[in-house]
Amino acid sequence: MYSEEEYLMLSGIQHFSFCRRQWALIHIEQQWAENMRTADGNIMHRNVHDADFREKRGDTVTARAMAVSSSRLGISGECDAVEFRKCTGGIGVFGMEGKYSVIPIEYKRGAPKEDESDVMQLTAQAICLEEMLCCEIPFGYMFYGETRRRLKVEFGEELRRRTEEAIGEMHKLYARKHTPKVKRTKACNACSLKNICLPVLCGSKKASDYVNEMLGLEE
Repeated sequence: MYSEEEYLMLSGIQHFSFCRRQWALIHIEQQWAENMRTADGNIMHRNVHDADFREKRGDTVTARAMAVSSSRLGISGECDAVEFRKCTGGIGVFGMEGKYSVIPIEYKRGAPKEDESDVMQLTAQAICLEEMLCCEIPFGYMFYGETRRRLKVEFGEELRRRTEEAIGEMHKLYARKHTPKVKRTKACNACSLKNICLPVLCGSKKASDYVNEMLGLEE
């Protein structure tokens, strides 16, 4: 079990799965840069993340920006949306009559990715919800702004294992304050951190040292 002081950002698993170096630059070295993709994604999430919003349609109640955490995995964050669907054999929810199944939903600006970065983020949300609500969550949904459709994600054992292993590796790197090197790929061209990352990708400097040098802040 992790203490709250050791919690990492749940959303970081998306960065980590995409690129371990990108994750370390953001979450260890506190580097960040906007591009069109990140700005567009921020607009979508601002529209979704209204913690005071709760919508009821028939037997389904949707909660926005629901805070979640897991002391077992040492992560915390927010779910874009969580649907509570009335059913038999579900769980009780404070302030609501009946029993409900729990379905996390994550919103992304683009189209479904070839890698598991989005799917692992959603899986981590489901694991947090299961720990908090003492329930089992077999599936969730990804909603992509480009396709305007939901993609169902089954939380199988292998996906859960890969997600938990990735979070464990994140904790190890964070504890060491280590920014790993990676090989350049075509995905680097779309990364908002490419101008910070690539000049020192094959060197021994930390990206933060490179930025400080360029700004004349080095000691």
